[in-house]
Amino acid sequence: MSGIQGTNVLVTGGAGFIGSNLAEGLLKEGEVTVVDNFSTGAIGNISALINSGRIRFVEGDINDADLMKNVLKGKKYVFHVAAIPSAPKSINDLLKANEANVTGTLKLLAAARDCGVEKVIFGSSSSVYGDTPTLPKDEGMVPNPMSPYAVTKLAGEHYCRIFTELYGLKTVALRYFSVYGPRQDPESEYATVVPKFIKCALKGVTMPIYGDGKQTRDFTFVKDVVRANVLAAESEATGVYNVSGGKRITVKTLAEAVAKTAGTKVKVDYWPARAGDVRDSYADISHARGAFGYVPQYRLEQGLEETVSWFKGLS
Repeated sequence: MSGIQGTNVLVTGGAGFIGSNLAEGLLKEGEVTVVDNFSTGAIGNISALINSGRIRFVEGDINDADLMKNVLKGKKYVFHVAAIPSAPKSINDLLKANEANVTGTLKLLAAARDCGVEKVIFGSSSSVYGDTPTLPKDEGMVPNPMSPYAVTKLAGEHYCRIFTELYGLKTVALRYFSVYGPRQDPESEYATVVPKFIKCALKGVTMPIYGDGKQTRDFTFVKDVVRANVLAAESEATGVYNVSGGKRITVKTLAEAVAKTAGTKVKVDYWPARAGDVRDSYADISHARGAFGYVPQYRLEQGLEETVSWFKGLS
């Protein structure tokens, strides 16, 4: 496969947290079109890119088959991160999550096949593993999703595999582990732990920890996710790969690291564990390293410094 540089690419969900960082990173490689319906994304994430004329933005839904065929014309690669990205949200509205994450992915893959796209990079999730006690989690483990969201991501992976095997559309599914970074929304009811902790630290209020704080996560800086997407697209790889920061820490340790980076004292408050949350998460990333050379470039301290700095710039 030839390199991605100089090509025409599409980012679905490109006004969201991961999608906007991906769209910005891909500008170094070629022409970028972004599609988003703002169900979870925000225009502010990409307004500077739109105003500069550096990306083409199309407001629309990936479930609109005619729209997708139109925007996919001439595209070589598709980076598909459009989704309702929340386990708790999917529990409260599972039909909406299924429509966006499963039906939307299926329609996108069909349109990509029909339009001659060379490769689709699908944003999956570590949540497909569920609460399996074996660590680190590797791609050969039997998935055990614990939420509708996790089920939708696993279904998307299988559709990607089927489109590769039956139709010859190259696909890669990247299982992201606890992604954090600039542009992550701390205001959402379903905000993930890093932006929530940063917001609390900067305001000097207590950080909510669901559970005992000893649960562990493998946090991944968003710029490492962008790099993994580019490497996966440029490679001959297909199939499923873990993408993570490569280090496991407790949620309580994360709270301490966020407070230290923000220059405040640690204040935490413990709440009951939430339904659908896994106890421990840690990735074996040797498969991605071997297939397309993915190695995380950011330590947690570096990623938090950039993220906290971005949040400070909002105030």
